[in-house]
Amino acid sequence: MNKILSILLAAVVLLSGCKDLIEPAIENNRQLDPADYVPGDARFPFGLLLNGYNRLPTNGWSFNDVATDDAVSNDPNNGYLKIALGQWTATNNPASQWNNSFAAIQYMNIALEEIEKAKLAADPVVSDLYKKRFKAEARGLRAIFFYHLLQNHAGVAQDGKLLGVPLLLSVQTPASEFNIPRATFEECMQQIYTDLDAAIEALPLDYEDVAGTGQIPSHYGNITVSQYNRVFGSAFRGFFTARIARAIKAQAALLAASPAYSAGSTTTWAQAANYAGAVLALKGGVGSLAANGLTWYSNASEITALKDGANPPEILWRNNYADNRDLEQANFPPTLFGSGRINPTQNLVDAFPMANGYPISDPNSGYNSNDPYAGRDPRLRTFILVNGGTAGPANTVITTAADGLSNDALNKVETSTRTGYYLRKLLRQDVNLNPNSVNNQRHYKPHIRYTEILLMYAEAANEAWGPTGFGEQSFSAYDVIKAIRGRAGVGTNNGDPYLEAAKTSKETMRALIRNERRLELCFEGFRFWDLRRWNANLTETAKGMSIRNGTYSIINVQERLFESYMNYGPIPQSETLKFSALQQNKGWQ
Repeated sequence: MNKILSILLAAVVLLSGCKDLIEPAIENNRQLDPADYVPGDARFPFGLLLNGYNRLPTNGWSFNDVATDDAVSNDPNNGYLKIALGQWTATNNPASQWNNSFAAIQYMNIALEEIEKAKLAADPVVSDLYKKRFKAEARGLRAIFFYHLLQNHAGVAQDGKLLGVPLLLSVQTPASEFNIPRATFEECMQQIYTDLDAAIEALPLDYEDVAGTGQIPSHYGNITVSQYNRVFGSAFRGFFTARIARAIKAQAALLAASPAYSAGSTTTWAQAANYAGAVLALKGGVGSLAANGLTWYSNASEITALKDGANPPEILWRNNYADNRDLEQANFPPTLFGSGRINPTQNLVDAFPMANGYPISDPNSGYNSNDPYAGRDPRLRTFILVNGGTAGPANTVITTAADGLSNDALNKVETSTRTGYYLRKLLRQDVNLNPNSVNNQRHYKPHIRYTEILLMYAEAANEAWGPTGFGEQSFSAYDVIKAIRGRAGVGTNNGDPYLEAAKTSKETMRALIRNERRLELCFEGFRFWDLRRWNANLTETAKGMSIRNGTYSIINVQERLFESYMNYGPIPQSETLKFSALQQNKGWQ
């Protein structure tokens, strides 16, 4: 995809005279500068689509875990820290997707109009294929942005109805009506499904070259191998596909079926499970769980061998890779020349079971509070740097005890941990930040992992059919969780009796699935939204571990100050003040 993005970036440079399509000071009106635009210019739709890709909310790490019971930050300016400490308002919302996503939707709507006007190739057949593809991409991307708008801004409005956002499906011009009411949540969901189904129908499952006409899907008509590969070939890996559209459909369905939204949605748990199952079936069902998927971010040889747009087995869709040290600079402990920003909580540490599969609160677990990291789920030390753990290129032992002598100790300096833990997940331990031998390593950011799809399926399937039931696929929630825990090394030596007992109860399995989701996807931007769609407790105090003279003491670190109405995010106050038809969510001003 790097090569293709370079082509598209060149197109954008040629269009650099265009003003920003958003004019927030003038009614959020998106305009085109006619002086810079030639109707039918093939470069224009390229640039519009690229803008959509560049605005994907999953392009970067939010670390919204900082506003949950899973993490705190030692950075006082962290936006999610301010959310957690009671500064979340309709005028101060670091989580907002309103401007970004509606800007992207405007770009996609313009693209849908302009693509038909453009001559995209000298060969008219190829030009028509490109038009079909680009329109499907635009609709798929538009669906993604509507999904993120629902996640961030849907909610129960002042009139008691579950509302989504305004459904802007055409280009807004200076003559447009801007005082548009919010559509219902259900109407928004149906539009998302409609756009994604159109993308599924028009796009290939993946961008790959074909060797013969027999491999060309029949709905593309009587075209040559050369024509197909020119539009849908491997050079375009990384762009929106039917496989990605199916995954986004499953994500949206999981949101709609969840407790916070189900009263205003016709989407069922069974549908959510079947959508996720259909994605998994394309890759072998439970067999889609990659053996090395736990450490996808640090599998050095695999990452080094990545070709443009190609995905490792764990990844369904990702952004471009880059050689840098940004994550490590922000999150390595001070003695490794990092800023120690994201600090996992004791709450999260306690969520990791013992290696025998039992929660640490279970009498059968064998947990020893005087030696709390012994015999634990191996994922604990893989994802979290505990006292006495190792990090960095030399496997340096890190001491986080409150009476430790280095700056890694609890609350020692500004960049020290606030909880007694540092982040380990997502970081390349072969990065060296020492100024005398500094280096970079390759990183990429997934948009969608197969482990996420598996956990989506497990959650929805358990709710629809119970722990061992299934719908269109031949595997159950139990099968998925057994595979995930097995990969992690949990319960592998004793048959995982806790899981075996859990499969007899939907409620016990629900708690187990939610906990596995918490562990497997920690620090990847899920828990902030998961707690809300589950109607779960948002105010659990973030805790830490203070160690003095070898004695372990759990401490309170930060309160979580959320009101009950904060289960849903706000509509920006700047919008509700301008547009009387735009209802605010209940509780927000």
